[in-house]
Amino acid sequence: MKDKLRSMKDAVADFVRDGDTVVIEGFTHLICFAAAHEIIRQGRKGLTLCRLTPDLIYDQMIASGCCRKLVFSWAGNPGVGSLHAFRRAVEASPPLLEIEEYSHFGMVGRMCAGAANLPFWPMRNYTGADIPASNPLIKAIQCPYTGEKLATVPALRPDATIIHAQRADRAGNTQIWGLMGVQKEAAFASKRVIVAVEEIVDEAVIRSDPNRTLIPSFQVDAVVLEPWGAHPSYAQGYYDRDNDFYVRWDKIARGEASIAKYLDEFVLGVKDRAEYMKKNPGLAERLRAKPSVCAGVDYGY
Repeated sequence: MKDKLRSMKDAVADFVRDGDTVVIEGFTHLICFAAAHEIIRQGRKGLTLCRLTPDLIYDQMIASGCCRKLVFSWAGNPGVGSLHAFRRAVEASPPLLEIEEYSHFGMVGRMCAGAANLPFWPMRNYTGADIPASNPLIKAIQCPYTGEKLATVPALRPDATIIHAQRADRAGNTQIWGLMGVQKEAAFASKRVIVAVEEIVDEAVIRSDPNRTLIPSFQVDAVVLEPWGAHPSYAQGYYDRDNDFYVRWDKIARGEASIAKYLDEFVLGVKDRAEYMKKNPGLAERLRAKPSVCAGVDYGY
């Protein structure tokens, strides 16, 4: 199989372009901050950023000036409060950021439609909701079988999707365990896919546990070995969520000067994730996961 192992710098340079629609997915864990930081370092502009829950990762990208539009279903600093760079951009007069809002399942439906190469996705979950009144892309159809009125959302087909995972082989066969989001749907809907992983393993390891493979190699354009690439989110089995950082970000993000200082030091001031980790001494020891291995599965026949 083709070896797709690249550096994050090269992967972003080749597969993320100005004006792209970009998805960086991951639910609670496996959120690829390393990719967002490299996009900021390379000065990408005019991006439409899509994500179910744009938390700190997109707050940083908005503050850096990468983002023209945000497509989302919930925005905030989970467990802490608002995203302050996001709020400043939206509340500016005139607004500095265009927004397009859906429910959680509305965003899931958009990615499912894109992955299935369908023009739209039908659903019931907008009955009685006020979101359709503010989003003209949410439309209604009559079911041809039951006559029921259903809501629809348009397919989402990103130019580039970036996901973080625990491991992959050099060809891009990618395995994830723990909490799942819409990584698979986002990858299959996308024109270009970058996968960042904690560990590169031999193809034999992937083949020994095939049910854990979420993204097959034919859907992946580049594989990046990026240990700690999801920090401050977590990677199940590798390191824990850095809750202290989420709390600190609330204070950092309240002022444009403090955000700029953070970005200058920890994003623009480093060349890659390895240098980022050196600027956070003791982080690995504090957050590294303790082993908790599940029972094996016998695939014999």
